[in-house]
Amino acid sequence: MSDHAVADGDALASVSDVSRSYGGVTVLDGVSLSVSPGVTAVVGPNGSGKSTLLGILAGVTEPTTGEVSHGGAGARKPIGYLPQRVPFRDGFTARETLAFYGRLVDADPDAALERVGLSDAADKRVESLSGGMRRLLGIAQALLGDPSVAVLDEPASGLDPTMRERAFRTAAERAPEGTAVVISSHDLELVEAHADRLVVVDRGRIAAAGPLDRLRADYDVESVDDLYRVAIGRGDGTGEESAAPAGDDETDGSVHVTGVSDR
Repeated sequence: MSDHAVADGDALASVSDVSRSYGGVTVLDGVSLSVSPGVTAVVGPNGSGKSTLLGILAGVTEPTTGEVSHGGAGARKPIGYLPQRVPFRDGFTARETLAFYGRLVDADPDAALERVGLSDAADKRVESLSGGMRRLLGIAQALLGDPSVAVLDEPASGLDPTMRERAFRTAAERAPEGTAVVISSHDLELVEAHADRLVVVDRGRIAAAGPLDRLRADYDVESVDDLYRVAIGRGDGTGEESAAPAGDDETDGSVHVTGVSDR
C-alpha cells in the first residue's frame, strides 16, 4: 500500500495497484487506496475515473489488474452501493422496494425510510417520487443492513441545494456508527462540511489523498476548493500539473447492490 492507505487494522476496504481499461482505453492506472470508518469524499474532473474507482471499491466492477479486498476487524455486513443511475422498478411503492431488498439483509424497510426522512412517502410508487426522493430512496437502499462500507456515487447529483445537503448529510450520519462512507461529489462545499478525508482523482490516478486537515497543511491552502485546484494542477491558471508534497503518493464476499450495475 502507498502512503495514501490507512493502517491495515483500520481498513474496511482497499484497492492495491488497480487499473481498469475499457476497449483499450485506460480509465484507472495503478491506483492504491484504503478506506476506514468516517466519510471519504472522492472528487475529480468529469472522466477522471471516479465512478470506476467506486465500482471497483464496491466490488461490482472487476479491475483489469490489481487487487481488491474487503473486510477487516470492523467489518460487519455486505457493502452498500449506490450507482449514479438507480434502476428502480416502476409499479412498486417506496416501502415495497425497500422490503424486497431488506429481506436479503434482514432489514426493516420502515426504519430505513425513517432514517432518510421518507416515512411520509412510504406508500408512493417510485415513479411518482421526485428526483430528490428517488436519490434518498437509493441511499436508504444502499444503507440497508448497516453495511461496514457504503459506497455512494454522486448521491446529491441533480438535486436542488436543500435536497443536496439533505442527501449528503443523510449518508454522512452513518460514519459515527463505524461505517466507512465513500462519496463521490462535485459539490466541494458539501465535501468541506462533511468529509473527514479527501481523495482527488485526475486522469485515472490519485493526485492527493488523506485527512482533510493534513492535506490543507501539506498544500498550504484554506479550503477544499483551493486544495482541489492545486492538486490537479489548476491553482495557478497555467494548467500545468503541480507536484504533490513529499510523501503524498498515495471480493469476494457479498455485496449489496442498489439495482443491477457494473459501471
